[in-house]
Amino acid sequence: MSRNKSIKEMQAEVDTYIAQFKEGYFSPLAMLARMTEELGELAREVNHYYGEKPKKSSEDEKTIEEELGDLLFVITCFANSLNIDLEEAHDRVMHKFNTRDKDRWTRIEQTEE
Repeated sequence: MSRNKSIKEMQAEVDTYIAQFKEGYFSPLAMLARMTEELGELAREVNHYYGEKPKKSSEDEKTIEEELGDLLFVITCFANSLNIDLEEAHDRVMHKFNTRDKDRWTRIEQTEE
């Protein structure tokens, strides 16, 4: 397995991969369609493992991890194609959760030792 990568490194790795093809990134609308397709595949796997719809014996064995990886790749492509820094986007979202939504959920009690 490779070492842990930052989000910036993952975005750069995907950009280097896509740069080798004349077609480049898909349009935002096509990318959204791909993201939806990958999300559907993830939902199917989750339903097989945790839902009421077991996998048919004729279906290929895939994992939730594999489907999450596919979805992460497409999300990274989508962000790259729109020049969005996913680390910055993540920081903004975490700031929102830590400020606006800080009292929305019941916190686990911290015990003092």
